[in-house]
Amino acid sequence: MKRFSHILVTTLVIIALGLGSCKDYLDIVPDKTQELELLFDRREQAFKALATCYSYLPKNDDLYGTHALKTDELTTPLGQPTNAINIMRGYQSVNAPLMGFWKGYNGGAYQNSLFNGINDCNIFLENIHEVPDMSMEEKEVWKAEVTFLKAYYHFLLVRSYGPIPIVDKNIPITASVEEMRVSRNTVDECFDYIVSNINDAMEVLPDRVSNSLYLGRIDKTIAAAIKSRVLLYAASPLFNGNAEYYQDFINKDGTQLFNTSYDNEKWKAALDATVEAINLALQNNVSMFEFTGDVLEADQRDMQSTLMQGLYHYKYMFTEKWNSELIWGHSMPTTEWYQVQAASLMKSPDVSSNEAAWQWLSPTMRMAEAYYTKNGLPIDEDLTFDYENRYEVLRIPLANRIEAQPGQFTTNLHLNREARFYASIGFDRGYNRAYSKKHNLRMRYLEKPGGRQENSNDYLISGYLLKKYAHVNSEGTSYANLVKYPWPIIRMAELYLNYAEAYNEYNGPSQEVYDALNIVRDRVRLPNIETVWSDATLAKTVNKHQSQDGLREIIQQERTIELAFEGHRYHDVRRLKQGAKYFNSAVKGWSVNEEEYVDYYNIIDVGTRSFITPRDYFQPIDLDEITRNPNLVQNPGW
Repeated sequence: MKRFSHILVTTLVIIALGLGSCKDYLDIVPDKTQELELLFDRREQAFKALATCYSYLPKNDDLYGTHALKTDELTTPLGQPTNAINIMRGYQSVNAPLMGFWKGYNGGAYQNSLFNGINDCNIFLENIHEVPDMSMEEKEVWKAEVTFLKAYYHFLLVRSYGPIPIVDKNIPITASVEEMRVSRNTVDECFDYIVSNINDAMEVLPDRVSNSLYLGRIDKTIAAAIKSRVLLYAASPLFNGNAEYYQDFINKDGTQLFNTSYDNEKWKAALDATVEAINLALQNNVSMFEFTGDVLEADQRDMQSTLMQGLYHYKYMFTEKWNSELIWGHSMPTTEWYQVQAASLMKSPDVSSNEAAWQWLSPTMRMAEAYYTKNGLPIDEDLTFDYENRYEVLRIPLANRIEAQPGQFTTNLHLNREARFYASIGFDRGYNRAYSKKHNLRMRYLEKPGGRQENSNDYLISGYLLKKYAHVNSEGTSYANLVKYPWPIIRMAELYLNYAEAYNEYNGPSQEVYDALNIVRDRVRLPNIETVWSDATLAKTVNKHQSQDGLREIIQQERTIELAFEGHRYHDVRRLKQGAKYFNSAVKGWSVNEEEYVDYYNIIDVGTRSFITPRDYFQPIDLDEITRNPNLVQNPGW
């Protein structure tokens, strides 16, 4: 494998390790004058340096720093936009880019520069061997952790910006100005470098970190799973032979930055890596999570229902700490007031204070429609679902009492859906499980819980409540009463979805693909792919799963549903070159300022989306960076 010795852009001058570390980690050089050697004079100090290398991991449970809101899945009240929402509205700029990994954003309050993180990793790798009170074996393991982190930060940059300068070594103090003016590497060089470093790390890392004090630290199982993700991106249309957008994307020296010839073997590399990752995970007791804990009293009589079982399995999968499915989670959850859980938690009518419950984050109508029917088919493909009249209001039948409140009024869209819909999305006259109890939702104007109150900017603008982020036992009375959990960076279900996608792209439809999808579906008690799509009494497009194109659509929708709101969709839509299809339409929702159901159940525009092709497939590099380094070329369209 080719090795690289490239160095960083001019603005990133390193004085000492840790100057960019966030306050949640130990401050290695508080006065910024400490000798570099002192940082590695003993194990204790070296551990602080290791912690600093981890400190650059993005915090997706931070409302204003999360990239999970960069999508068409979620929206916020018009007066409460986050930077991610503003990006989706078309407000990105080259003069002061929003949410940039290149330089960091909000002065590092929400994210420090990943190039700074890479520099800190390089300093660690260059000096860890100097520590006297550590065994060689421990030094090698720490070195492998940081080697992986360096690769992962490169990947996050490539995913956001496309080809970047590879930073294998830091700029020496004696470097000339011209030596500091580096250029971008090709996209294939970037992916090769990332995978090479992950492979190096995997040779040393322990198979699995089991010590509860160190959960979240990198191990071989984590590295293999991320390698699967990296190679899936490398094989995807945005990066694999993209002559349509990037035929003329070249460096100042004429080097073409994107390959323009599609290579199907990249899917084989992704497939092989995913098989390795799945096998390693299974060997280390990683498995699809199923709930075995205490059930809320209000739900106990219904736990024989497969719908209720699937709901509990999926609901707790995301919020149960360090559960069996979590391959890698962020071990430092946000504790400040701007937590995504607080922004999604419903205000309770039973308490006087709702300090930590804002009910801001609201799923879009598109996401409400994306989930399957109870038969495991898309709502427009299930012959038993009245798709044409899905917005029609009806009185909720007693037979649907597990899904919604019998005798009340809702729409066809909210009934006879799959478990992941009811676990993730709350709707008027449905239910919500939080504050350790089951609530009957009342989401029309002036109603509680869930409705907009008079003169309040804390409301669910689409008429949908995001339930996925809120732990069932979280109390919105104070931030201290929110149940914290590690944000899932990668979990087992993603590996099965990666396998299905890579296998179908390389080989076409097969039982192996169906089996992988069925493992994901079985957790929420949906019928097998090959069964339901072959049933002419259920499926509109019979045997759609038997063609590569049809199965590709099925896989993509399964991925949208299973990984919803976890920070995947924005990147999946981009890597599949579907931005114009999904990111240019208005955000739809119910008329939440209405008190009567006949007026409430009217669909209106509640937000905007803007996506310019090819410009918005990659973030802009700050104009200051381009000015300082004339060898850097800007991303197309910016």
